[in-house]
Parts: sequence; C-alpha cells; structure tokens
Amino acid sequence: MGRLTMLLASEKLLSKHVAAARGVPTNLIMKILTILFITAAFALNIFAQGDWRKMTEDELKKAVPEKAPVIKEEIETEFRTASGISDGKSQLFGVVIITAGYEADGKYTHFFKTDANLKVGDLPLAKGEYIFGYQRLDAETLRVTFYKAKDGELIGATKAKVEKGKGAIYSFLIAPPTAKIGKIYIGRFTFEYSLV
Repeated sequence: MGRLTMLLASEKLLSKHVAAARGVPTNLIMKILTILFITAAFALNIFAQGDWRKMTEDELKKAVPEKAPVIKEEIETEFRTASGISDGKSQLFGVVIITAGYEADGKYTHFFKTDANLKVGDLPLAKGEYIFGYQRLDAETLRVTFYKAKDGELIGATKAKVEKGKGAIYSFLIAPPTAKIGKIYIGRFTFEYSLV
C-alpha cells in the first residue's frame, strides 16, 4: 500500500508541474495519468497470467480425478503423487495410477492430461488425456510410452535419462517451463517437454 500511495503522490506532483509549465488543467493531466496507470497495471496482470507455475494443492484436488479413465476401466489415482503446472487458463498435470488387478497392470503407470499442445522429447501431444508407462532400457535410460487414455491407441515413445544433478527425488514431478521448455521427472529420470 505504501508504494501505491507514493506512486499516486508522485503523479499529483508531476501533474502540477506539467500543468504549470504548459497551462493544461490539472484535472485533465490527472485523468490521463490515472488511465495510463490503470492500463499499465492491467497489462502487467495479463502478462503475469501467461507465466506457467506449479499448481497449488487445491488446484490439483479440483483437476485430478479420483479414478482416471483408462480405456474401458476407471483406475484409482494416487493423489499424493499428483503434479502439474498452470498459466491461469490452461493446466498440464499427471498422477500415478494404481493398476494392480486391472488389465493395464504393468503397461501403464500414469494418467496425464494437457490443456495445451506440447512435445515430450520429439513426440507431439495434442490437448487431451493420455496414459503412459515406462520400461528400463539400461541403468541410464527409460523408454516412456504414451497412449490415448480413451482407447489405448499408441502415440509413441520418448526416452528419459538419469538426472545428473543432486536434489530431491520425486516419484513424479512436472517442473514449470522456462522459455516454454521444462522437465518431467520420474524418480531419478527426466525427459524434456516443450509448449508449442
């Protein structure tokens, strides 16, 4: 509140000096400055909404289904593993699904939904709902295979590599992007995604 008060005081002082120097009515200068101030604040708010950020727990609770649609089944999700990002308009999130006892056992491990077109590695994913699973190829690499959630249609695969940096290990994490490129973590393995 202090900065806003200082800004308004500065506007008043500036308007008096400009009005005195040019003979323009003070109230007209004040109106113009107020309009400029409101327009700048509105523009900053719009630009801030374009930044992708980590989804809050409340946002995840509203977005993540208790049971994910996996082909002909509804499979329970493990909410504590849910992770996602949002730009205020669109969301991208994923969660581990509990497949034991279902047809999907071993083939799919995660439910994944995106409201934005993106690429995972070189694999394009249109807006929609997906399921994916992974297999270890070697000590350094996983093959992550994506399918459409609705019918199990194979979309394709990308590779996840062991993350060399130190830090916390997450069962699943979608990190917010920088310059439209981010990382998805599965344990110690990561693969890039890019917003298109």
